Amino acid sequence: MCNLYRMTQTKDEVAKWFEAIEALGGANFGSEVYPGYPGHVVADGQLSQMNWGFPLVMKGKQGQPLKPKPVNNARTDKLESYFWRSSFESRRCLIPISAWAEAEGPKGGKTRTWLSLPGQDLFACAGVWRQSDEWGACYSMVMTESTGSAAGEVHSRMPVLLRPEDYAGWVSGSPDEAKALCQPWLGDLSIDRTGEAWSRGGQSRLL
Repeated sequence: MCNLYRMTQTKDEVAKWFEAIEALGGANFGSEVYPGYPGHVVADGQLSQMNWGFPLVMKGKQGQPLKPKPVNNARTDKLESYFWRSSFESRRCLIPISAWAEAEGPKGGKTRTWLSLPGQDLFACAGVWRQSDEWGACYSMVMTESTGSAAGEVHSRMPVLLRPEDYAGWVSGSPDEAKALCQPWLGDLSIDRTGEAWSRGGQSRLL
């Protein structure tokens, strides 16, 4: 599952690529995006800022409210569950990314492995979004099994990657049409196994 991704293009480049109205204002964001932090999202024809992760509201042993946890990955087979259903049916979005990372290696010594599309600095993952009381607008990345994909060498799940011709089907198609797009990527992938230490990788949740 994806707990970290890169978005190295500027907001103007992203808006142009997706033919979206740029509604961000201010400066560009950092190139690495972590759960619980803001990222770029294309929704309703606009490039906007949202928080990565739906808030999971939790309580302590005495019933006291705890800080919400960001649920930043939505499993394809759970999209019709109560937690995701409304967003999947009516609020699908595109998540612009340049690469995503997975942790590989022994416990305590995991390193970052980056996966991307060869020769492409920008592509889209399938996402869902909603408004929340805790963080305002927020989004989650849709994940599918990586069986048959080169990504399966690294992790058993991967983001749902979308071709440009499938953008409209994901954001505007029926739930059945969108669900049909939730397949592992069978095209070429670049896999870059680095010596860079994995950090802040334990924050996310997958439902």
